Amino acid sequence: MLIGVDIGGSHISAANVQLENGDANVSNFQEAIVDTFNNRESIIEAWSKVILEVSDNSNHIKVGIAMPGPYDYENGISLIKNQGKMASLYQLSVKELLSERLGIPTLNIVFTNDAEAFLAGESYAGSGRDFQNSLGITLGTGLGSAIKIHEVIKDGKLWTAPFRDGIAEDYLGTAWFKKYAKQEFGIEISGVKDLIDPDFDGAVSTRIFKSFGRALGEFLFPYLIRLHSEGVVLGGKISLASEYYLPTTKSYLEMMGYPVSFKISELGERSALVGACLPFISN
Repeated sequence: MLIGVDIGGSHISAANVQLENGDANVSNFQEAIVDTFNNRESIIEAWSKVILEVSDNSNHIKVGIAMPGPYDYENGISLIKNQGKMASLYQLSVKELLSERLGIPTLNIVFTNDAEAFLAGESYAGSGRDFQNSLGITLGTGLGSAIKIHEVIKDGKLWTAPFRDGIAEDYLGTAWFKKYAKQEFGIEISGVKDLIDPDFDGAVSTRIFKSFGRALGEFLFPYLIRLHSEGVVLGGKISLASEYYLPTTKSYLEMMGYPVSFKISELGERSALVGACLPFISN
């Protein structure tokens, strides 16, 4: 049984994943909130509990885990520090800790960067399957990125890329929407969801989305050219509002002479679960 797992700073989701000829079937989806500021025993126990719920306590399982960096993915060692979250796991083999708790060999656990897992899942069974070369971008609280060139998918690490007078994540995440709405219009919003509320001032939301769409186009343009990308696969919560800002992004790229296709994630929160399991069928 293949189990795909997606771990973040405060959550875990897991499901049974069946992969066959470019199709993915995801079932028995489970998730939980996890306090990763806790001690290592509590964290491992909480993660294992969700995985065991999916497996029905079976140890005849292979577990693919999508995990944010920095990580030694090959050895399953956490290199996350100074972020508060997962501090108690720093420099420990999470692979060995989980192997012990789940009662399975370490060979049956693989780790993949979460942005890579997103794009790998979408490229295998979702909206990225028609692209040879693509960029995967997840827009939400933070900015995730991955680059696909033929069969190779790598973490793009573009969130820290210099952009305008800061870095990319300053302009391409929820924090930007909140800051811009406050600065330009004196309005406090909790995120993108507020802007598409029927009671929200349409003229204001249009201006905010246009500004965001332009920033996204400006940011993507040099990478699309350099990497000869055919398209962009968008995921994350902000991608669900893409109809409001993507026209501006597309028209900017057309004006710059490099129009590309944009595809919204088909698999949603399942894409990383699928991508995390792919190493088991490609080895």
